[in-house]
Amino acid sequence: MTHESFEREEEVEGSSDRAFGLTFAVVFAVLAGISLWRGGPSWPYTLSVSAIFALAALAVPGVLAPLNRVWLKFGLLLHKVTTPLILGLMFFLVFTPMALMLRLFGKDLLHLNGDKDAASYWIERRPPGPNPESMPNQF
Repeated sequence: MTHESFEREEEVEGSSDRAFGLTFAVVFAVLAGISLWRGGPSWPYTLSVSAIFALAALAVPGVLAPLNRVWLKFGLLLHKVTTPLILGLMFFLVFTPMALMLRLFGKDLLHLNGDKDAASYWIERRPPGPNPESMPNQF
């Protein structure tokens, strides 16, 4: 058993159908602009798709509801796949080598190795911080 429960289903609320349609209209308009700028033959088609999304979003946004749900499900699937993958890569490619290097050089950044002869583990602040009287109502 782990500390995290993977059984719960969190309710994710997607964007409105109008915002979804306008976002895709902008994306396809940008793709059409890039295609036109580079001299590609596909810019009229992507511009047409952009216009269809814009008209649907402004006139009848409910038509875009199935596409919006599919897009949301695709995003949730990507989240379930990429998040553990990216975090695992970060752990094994960044944090593990860094920890090994620190151990190799004998560093103890968290001061976890105790000193039995120390009277106190208090670290004196230099320069000293503000006077306690300057912060009477912190909460």
